[in-house]
Amino acid sequence: MSWLFLILGVFAEIIGTTSMKLSEGFTKLLPSISIFVFYGLSLSLVTLSLKKIDVSIAYAIWSGVGTATITVIGLIYFKEQLSFIKVLSILLIILGVVGLNIGGDVHGETAKKQAEMEEVKK
Repeated sequence: MSWLFLILGVFAEIIGTTSMKLSEGFTKLLPSISIFVFYGLSLSLVTLSLKKIDVSIAYAIWSGVGTATITVIGLIYFKEQLSFIKVLSILLIILGVVGLNIGGDVHGETAKKQAEMEEVKK
C-alpha cells in the first residue's frame, strides 16, 4: 500500500506543478487552486508512504520521477527547448533513483530485520 501512496503522490505532484505553469502567475483561478490542492494531496500521500518506505528512497523517487516527468511535459506540452544538458540531467536523475533502490538498504529491509531481531531477544 505504501508504494501505491508514493505513486499517487508523484502523480499529484506532477499535476500540482503543471498547474503552476497553467495558473500564469496566479492569474487563472482553477489552476491556482489546483496548485494547493494537488501539492497538499501529494505531500499527504508521500507522508503515508513513509510508514514502510525509507524517507531517502521515497523522497528521491517523488522528486526525481516528478522532475523528469515535468521536464517531458514541458518539452511536449509547453514546447520548451530540448538541450543536451536537459537529456543528461534526466538520465542522471533516473540513474540516481535506480542506484538508491539497488544499493544498500533496499526498501527498509535492514530496519525490518533489526525489528525482528529485537522481537526475538524479548
